[in-house]
Amino acid sequence: MRPSRTSPATALNGDPSGRRSRFSGRPASLSSSRPLRACALAGLAAVLAACAPAQTDGAGSGADEMTGTLRVWLFSEVDQEPKEKVVDEAVAEFESAHDGVTVDVQYIPVETRAERFQGAFNDPSSAPDVAEYGNTDLAGYVESGGFADISDELAEWEDHADIPEDVAATAQVDGASYGVPWFLGARALYYRTDVFEELDLEEPETLEEVVEAGRKVREEDPDMLGVSVGGAYTYGFLPFVWAHGGDVAEQGDDGSYTAAIDSEEAKAGLELYGEILSEDNCPPQTCSEMTGNDSVQNYVAGRAAMTLGGNFNLKAVQDSEVAEDTAVIPLPGTEPGSIAPAFAGGNNLGVLAGTERRTLAVEFVKLLAGKEYQRDMYDAMGNLPTFTDVQEELAESDPDAGPFIETLNAGTRFVPVTGSWAAVDAEGVLPTMVQKVAAGDASVDEAADEAATALDDAFGGE
Repeated sequence: MRPSRTSPATALNGDPSGRRSRFSGRPASLSSSRPLRACALAGLAAVLAACAPAQTDGAGSGADEMTGTLRVWLFSEVDQEPKEKVVDEAVAEFESAHDGVTVDVQYIPVETRAERFQGAFNDPSSAPDVAEYGNTDLAGYVESGGFADISDELAEWEDHADIPEDVAATAQVDGASYGVPWFLGARALYYRTDVFEELDLEEPETLEEVVEAGRKVREEDPDMLGVSVGGAYTYGFLPFVWAHGGDVAEQGDDGSYTAAIDSEEAKAGLELYGEILSEDNCPPQTCSEMTGNDSVQNYVAGRAAMTLGGNFNLKAVQDSEVAEDTAVIPLPGTEPGSIAPAFAGGNNLGVLAGTERRTLAVEFVKLLAGKEYQRDMYDAMGNLPTFTDVQEELAESDPDAGPFIETLNAGTRFVPVTGSWAAVDAEGVLPTMVQKVAAGDASVDEAADEAATALDDAFGGE
């Protein structure tokens, strides 16, 4: 394999290629960690749109009690025991440092969080003081007055400066911080080294080369998908737009958004992604409706030469029959040596606006979302930390995490920070655009123009 450039993180990970993680086929340091939950569930958007919390003024009673019960909501997991163990250690430390304080942690289902937060915002007496939330949910919660602006407290927290600005922004609305990013999820390119070697293919250096390699694979083996991605895989599609200099929308000086998905740059990304969803790569009849999970499952089952998968998919790949023949690299950009911007998925910890224990709540957030417990949560759950120095330590200790850390270091992007994003997601504006292009029902120009109109309609309803 060709040598490639290194970043500060990947230079530490012991991988001679500097950016490539090659699975050994045996349990790696990540193989015992649990897969990270994807926080951005598109299906939830429909629930959020239908069950949007009633508007509140976001004001608590003004009390700031320093004793009593601190109530915390965290998301439940398929395998919750490792998470609970880390949280219990943090709780014990916090209670030991605060006489007269008891921390009551409740684990709530991700699927019903919209209803739970709706009730909490409407009735502060039933609300927690601290809560975990998905970063794509934040704008709607802030519009409802549900979370407290803790910018002043975070400005006094020295460690907060070690969270990159683009990551910190996933907990911000209009420049104000409503929490601390607790963990991240990033996607990279998984590929079959045995297939590439058999066909004498080089590791892709650009997005164009990714598409071309997929074509060559399918040409040689019509039963195999070249690149397994889906028409409903929004966070697999967006890096193509961002890498070409495009975006979903642009924010004006007044804070409002205007669609940009119909820009020439964005359409160039859509056109290239559409080339994957074609008969000679990933046929529309198979791939048009696929989500991210579907895309990775094809790869895990040995039906694809490449896919875009997250760090949260590592365990599934490591446990599969293709583990020994898998390598992972950052998804390349449009030029050799570049990395396509990835979506900054993840969850945050925030303080509810109606809390009567604000100081305690902020202190608990700083503890549980701090460096020590982010390291512990990675060991327990595979959650990528949000602090730069912790990421560098992780890249050094775990080569499998290297490509994802390098992707984060290259810079991430996010969806428009607006409460109307829930409606955009629920209506499937972006997947519909991609699927129409893939099916030949619309040209790139036509599909992008239609999507832009739908976006502007949604943004105009704010």
